[in-house]
Amino acid sequence: MKTDRAERTLTGLPVSPGIAIGPVYLHDPGIVAVTAYSIPTAELEHERLRFHRSVDAALLQIDKLRARAEMLPESAQEAAVALLEVHRQMLSGSRLVRGVDRRIRENRINAEAALETELAAIVESFSAIADPTIRSRVDDVRGAGHRVLRHLTQTAYHSFARVPTGSVVLAEELTPADAALMDPARILGFAAAVGGVEGHTAIMARALHLPAVLGVRGLLDAAAGASIVVVDGVDGQVVFDPGPDTLAAFRRRRAALARQRRRLVAVAALPAITDDGVAISLNANIDLPAEVDEARALGADGVGLLRTEIQFMNREDLPDEDAQYEMLRAVVEGLDGRTVTIRTLDIGGDKRAPALAAHFPEGPNPALGLRAIRYSLKVPRLFETQVAAILRAGAHGSIRILLPMLTSVGEMRQARNIIQRTARRLRRQGVAIADPLPPIGAMIETPAAALGADALADHSDFFAIGTNDLTMYTLAIDRSDEQVASLYNPFHPAVLRLIVFAVTAARERGIPISVCGEIAGDPRYTALLLGLGLRELSMSPGSLPRVKERLRAVDVAEAQTLAARSVAAHDAAHVMVLVEHFNASL
Repeated sequence: MKTDRAERTLTGLPVSPGIAIGPVYLHDPGIVAVTAYSIPTAELEHERLRFHRSVDAALLQIDKLRARAEMLPESAQEAAVALLEVHRQMLSGSRLVRGVDRRIRENRINAEAALETELAAIVESFSAIADPTIRSRVDDVRGAGHRVLRHLTQTAYHSFARVPTGSVVLAEELTPADAALMDPARILGFAAAVGGVEGHTAIMARALHLPAVLGVRGLLDAAAGASIVVVDGVDGQVVFDPGPDTLAAFRRRRAALARQRRRLVAVAALPAITDDGVAISLNANIDLPAEVDEARALGADGVGLLRTEIQFMNREDLPDEDAQYEMLRAVVEGLDGRTVTIRTLDIGGDKRAPALAAHFPEGPNPALGLRAIRYSLKVPRLFETQVAAILRAGAHGSIRILLPMLTSVGEMRQARNIIQRTARRLRRQGVAIADPLPPIGAMIETPAAALGADALADHSDFFAIGTNDLTMYTLAIDRSDEQVASLYNPFHPAVLRLIVFAVTAARERGIPISVCGEIAGDPRYTALLLGLGLRELSMSPGSLPRVKERLRAVDVAEAQTLAARSVAAHDAAHVMVLVEHFNASL
């Protein structure tokens, strides 16, 4: 493994832990440059037919890939099949397909150019979304679109079947379907110039336990001529032609990580109990059935947050009740009796649904405009359709309904009335639904909801604190705005005091309260959250073992002292010092 080239390092986003060391394999996905040209009016129908035949060919290819996916290891098999199903849905009457068809007709351009233009428009709309999980779904759109483009241009797909055993794959972009079909027995890991932490490509990498780094700018330029590469999925480094000392250091870290993985796997099976015997409920945040297996394997007690808006975002029409029900039922059945907390549509703001945008133009300040529960109450038929799907899914297991961005008791009353009315209608029609009706909870993610938590608690069955929006609205900081993002800090005492308001109100009314924002999945915050009185935490599945390991070392009585001092602090910097000192003592 010697090389004469100088060692060089790039950094990206660490999306799947582990260290891969091996020969470079540059993946060519078979994408060709597209040339736009005009189509005469008389040939437009032929051009549309050519496009739709390519879509059909792509769907047939997906069916074949599903059959091959069933040969994957059991831990990744279901996730791979589910991901391919997502691609199938994206090519079945989706915004992508309809948009391309319309561009061919209206702009009179060739199908390849129409497809590239529509893909660019969708990518742009997703890139404006602050929520990283939803933003990352653009990888699926790209993957589905590129599959059709290869059929249009009759470009052969270069599969991974001939990748030499023990290689590390480098590419400009890897779709979730690409990752799903990598054989961990032959491919050690991968890196790509495009992609994010919450995308399906990253999810598949974690399901397959393949070390991976995405979003590495200049990756392929740096890889030119390289023979050996290290992909560090922990720190997000990609090292080309490492020297002997570097190589030895990474091999030692790889061995240490293997030991750590074995320890965390063991932790996942342990009870979530603090050092002084307080039981904590750890749940997962997900938005697709494909993530259920990972959540269960990593010890989730249930799903604390199931996001539903992704079903509305990549299409020009709205998903009907049956489509929503099938997705929800798959999650509920996959949890096998564990509770699933289903958040109703949280669209608006930076999360846009084309089918709704046509009726309700974006306001001057989307973050403060028509979004989440306001949207649902503005369009009752939309809300009733989703509620019906949720109640039907509730016939298959334990669920809760979570209402986003409530700011008043009146909104809770309206929503509850609609839920009860929908339940009565379904019962009259003889449709099986959750019986009794599921608990209905409020997200605490605005200062109004936190400060009015005592009143909301009288009308809610549970609370879930969304710390991402709560921090944004409290500090008046848009974390997606690079100019002020550094000021975004959930350690701010004002945010902590609002959490205390909500926890106190929930405790006095005897209703459960959880945290499902990003801080719940960061072990640095675990002691502070427990000290503030939280006993339910919900996070991305990959964070579960680390948070469980941390909480098992925490004494709640000592954490309460930390929380009291933090709430009384003058600024976030002081809180961070207190938290770091506490964590260092564990």
